[in-house]
Amino acid sequence: MALVELRDVHKTFAPTKRGGAPVEAIRGVDLDVESGEIHAIVGYSGAGKSTLVRLVNALEQPTSGTVTVDGTRLDALGDRDLRRVRQGIGMIFQQFNLMRSRTVWGNLEFPLKLAGVGQAERQRRISELLHFVGLADKAHAYPEQLSGGQKQRVGIARALATNPSILLADESTSALDPDTTREVLSLLRRVNEQLGITIIVITHEMDVVRTLAHRVSVMESGRVVESGPVAEIFARPREDVTRRFVATLVDEVPSGDDLAALRRQFPGRLLTVDVEGHTSQADVFALLARHGVSVEVVQGGVNRVGSAVFGHVTLAVAGDAADAAVAEVGRLEGVEVLA
Repeated sequence: MALVELRDVHKTFAPTKRGGAPVEAIRGVDLDVESGEIHAIVGYSGAGKSTLVRLVNALEQPTSGTVTVDGTRLDALGDRDLRRVRQGIGMIFQQFNLMRSRTVWGNLEFPLKLAGVGQAERQRRISELLHFVGLADKAHAYPEQLSGGQKQRVGIARALATNPSILLADESTSALDPDTTREVLSLLRRVNEQLGITIIVITHEMDVVRTLAHRVSVMESGRVVESGPVAEIFARPREDVTRRFVATLVDEVPSGDDLAALRRQFPGRLLTVDVEGHTSQADVFALLARHGVSVEVVQGGVNRVGSAVFGHVTLAVAGDAADAAVAEVGRLEGVEVLA
């Protein structure tokens, strides 16, 4: 059984004003998150991502369907049991949500006090957390004395305070600059690898997905429209919304106006190599070289997810033997002749 399991989940909100229509935020979602994985949920604004998170930590109850975490159906629990379950689910927020009147130490101590942890154990646990996130020297600093990245590291430490089995990270890097984002993602990867904690990442940033996640689910209009391993989804996106997300990192095969512009600029033959396919770029270039043609890379690029490499490279081929060379290369798997 998956650690987090949603089955045919719907969530409808009542109208916000008199005479308004109900809002169906989640529409028949099925989702599995396996223990120990980092699972990204992506979608544009209004897709239902944040509502889905609130269903997983039971801050919202489904209108219908079931939400199961670690074998326990959350939609069937009373308030007391829900509070117990939530102690096993840590939350990391986009805007940090630190208490300005408390020091870093005080922010970490607060959830431990709520959980009834004794003073000696609280001190041991806070010291352990501060060293883990690299902020041992900031224990007595206040939030306004910290950088954005330091604040988010405090937020991560606070989320880890009660030894959760799951972390929910809702747009946790959206307020950070690129360098700080890399530091925070590296810390989250360490949380997953060293502590074995399952992480659900809510984001609209595909570079976060590429860098951090093992699996990804794509949401649109309250539904999960596509789900699978990150490398597979990036290499072969099926849905239009997924292709739009992937295109922010990987150039698609040129078509339409883009292809017409390339034809005007490069009067020779054009072909695109699918880097994820079984034919390597080296094979293509070696074959073209045997024909003595000139070759220029005119569009595309490659990306890496773990050990998987994917992307598209479009080549312009020119010379007396261009037609023969392109015809031969076009018979290789993963090569598309464009012009």
